Amino acid sequence: MVTFGFWYIVLRRAKRNAEDQLVATDENLFTIWSYDGVIMYENIIEATEEFDSKYCIGSGAYGSVYKARLSTNQIVAVKKFHILPDGDIVGTTGIEISWQKAFRSEIRALTEIRHRNIVKLYGFCSSSRHSFLVYEYLEGGSLENLLSDHETAARFGWLERRNVARGVADALCYMHHDCSPPIIHRDVSSKNILLDVEYEARVSDFGTARFMKPDSSNWTSFAGTFGYAAPELAYNMEVNEKCDVYSFGVVTLELIMGRHPGDLISSSLSSVYHMQLKEILDRRIPYPKDEIMADLISILDIAFSCLSYRQKSRPSMKQVSQGLSTRRSSVPDYSLEINLGELFNLRGLIS
Repeated sequence: MVTFGFWYIVLRRAKRNAEDQLVATDENLFTIWSYDGVIMYENIIEATEEFDSKYCIGSGAYGSVYKARLSTNQIVAVKKFHILPDGDIVGTTGIEISWQKAFRSEIRALTEIRHRNIVKLYGFCSSSRHSFLVYEYLEGGSLENLLSDHETAARFGWLERRNVARGVADALCYMHHDCSPPIIHRDVSSKNILLDVEYEARVSDFGTARFMKPDSSNWTSFAGTFGYAAPELAYNMEVNEKCDVYSFGVVTLELIMGRHPGDLISSSLSSVYHMQLKEILDRRIPYPKDEIMADLISILDIAFSCLSYRQKSRPSMKQVSQGLSTRRSSVPDYSLEINLGELFNLRGLIS
């Protein structure tokens, strides 16, 4: 408790000047932690044995994440950026981005916002040797890894999946509607949703996050993960909240199906409505009953509305969050052979 309180106080203080300090010098050793920055830097280098691959727990477009046990015995996650000699970071997709831009974006976003479903930033380091961010460590790992492992996925029940969808929706709702200016994540995907041991979700990886500018252009280069990015980004690079809404729809279907929905998200609505319920539900866990079944049917309907090709037809994340929080009455024991169109009609979800 003492350690957390210390970090929290320092974090709030650093929130006012983190970006200014980052610009001022190239040797910012733990600007947020502030005290004993060099010692903490050396502690992390020692804990990861100079970022040895055996401590690597994940890798993304702009950096690798390492598990580090500090001298205090606390475990943290350390995201080390891939820095090239010319100062750029090259993602696995071949898209280049200045490391300073990605670094500052993540720091700014995570020092501006605090939400139970958004990963906590503890500190950051920018030096000539390394640039990395230090976060809370979440033992459950990423949603992507959980769903790809049959053993862990079999323990990831419908109630937990419903709560993950609600948690992610609440985080995005907060970013879009309660932050000023609004923050667009731009890379909502199962790899960027982390889970604790109780399957509480945290949205992570804010390296491409965008602060919306009401009086200026919000056009930008492509950012995101193929298979999750909104289709309009292929020809229109204007960023808005509805891009995150689409990505959330993909993640929600992935939660229900237990795998990425693939071609399903590009299918026409009529063909989707002809699909049987058993084709949608993850077969690695028992068939849902009663109120959970009612919730899942509603979640499916919300997910498909998020996947509309027309931006204006997609709900806002506030509408999504409210819809997912509404209590549902139990449903009859539907056959697995019932198609989605018939199911939604019976539930009054199709007008």
